[in-house]
Amino acid sequence: MKKLTLFSMCLALVVILLGAFTRLTDAGLGCPDWPGCYGFLSVPTAEQVATAEVRFPQRPVDAAKAWAEMIHRYIAASLGLFIVAIAALHWRSGGGSKLPYALVGLVLFQGALGMWTVTLNLMPIIVMGHLLGGFSIVALLWVWWLRQHQLTSPKPRLPLQGIAAIALLVLVGQIALGGWTSANYASLACTQLPICEGDWISKLQPSEAFTPLQPPAKSYEFGVLDHPARMTIHISHRLWAGITTLVLLFLWWRLRQHHAHREATAVGLILALQLALGISNVVAGLPLLVAVAHNGVAALLLLAVVACNVRAWQGETAHG
Repeated sequence: MKKLTLFSMCLALVVILLGAFTRLTDAGLGCPDWPGCYGFLSVPTAEQVATAEVRFPQRPVDAAKAWAEMIHRYIAASLGLFIVAIAALHWRSGGGSKLPYALVGLVLFQGALGMWTVTLNLMPIIVMGHLLGGFSIVALLWVWWLRQHQLTSPKPRLPLQGIAAIALLVLVGQIALGGWTSANYASLACTQLPICEGDWISKLQPSEAFTPLQPPAKSYEFGVLDHPARMTIHISHRLWAGITTLVLLFLWWRLRQHHAHREATAVGLILALQLALGISNVVAGLPLLVAVAHNGVAALLLLAVVACNVRAWQGETAHG
């Protein structure tokens, strides 16, 4: 069970990276239908392309984008099967925790979000929800692994419940803002540091930028918001990144005070790497590898903060 959980968590991280790659290469609609691709079980072959383009004349076949989308689906589906296996093993063992069953429910809902991402043509609120669902799955798998690990290698509880919980909430908010930025194609709305070029303050449009349900559109691919709204989203992501950094630095300092050196090192190093990647995205114009890494390191930072919370709230009293 412990090894299966760890493997599933690593696979969930791969799914997050593949999802980021799919978004950043504009392959979210690489297959315009779901769960197949142009009406086929897999990416259309050379002999099937003509039939596929008759079925979806508005979306010519781009094999590279279609494969990016389908590989993401295949691995996400495999992850779902592993999570079902974890729940089944837990049930057979007579375990009392509801977490494995919650994971099954979450992965089913995540599959529905994946379907709606395609059928609703990349509606931003769905895209952001799909991203948050992926992060939630990897975080809960990590919690489940930590609980099992705690049974064999218990650690003393850290008296940091308050700051650990606040850090987690602030970080989740930053991840959500990052997802909203990506879903609205606002990553390059500002190209200067530390904030934005020109008279950006007078152009802020928070009401338009953060409307959950945007006006109906045939497709939300490449975004439907005007530049001021996208700029508002981008700036909000940067400003909240500053708040997140301060909160996580305070958590790092408190961890060091309580001699939780492993947790402190993880939070400090991953935070520094994430800040460097975020700055590099702006300076270098969103290079693909850097942008994908920014998503992956955000997941690692979430896992580090989740680990602090598990130790702060459960410690030696954790039960599987």
